[in-house]
Amino acid sequence: MPFEANAAHLFFQLVSRRYEKGSILITSNRSVGEWGSVFGDPVVATAILDRLLHHSTVITIRGDSYRLREKRRSGLLQKAGAALQPNETANQ
Repeated sequence: MPFEANAAHLFFQLVSRRYEKGSILITSNRSVGEWGSVFGDPVVATAILDRLLHHSTVITIRGDSYRLREKRRSGLLQKAGAALQPNETANQ
């Protein structure tokens, strides 16, 4: 789901104001290659990433979600990627 155009520009302003002045920590479940579509504007996404990645350390963690892993252990999910049981809701 892409950001609204105004939200992408506001995020750019935040990153720009913090750039080379202090630390910023960002977590995302999307790769940086997807940020153009996430922000709905590849130019703004590139400008954001240019500032974020300039002095950064990127840590990529791969693997199953620990929340889904716990549901599988408790028997609520049958296997990775399985749908929730009928008595479960997506908000649980």
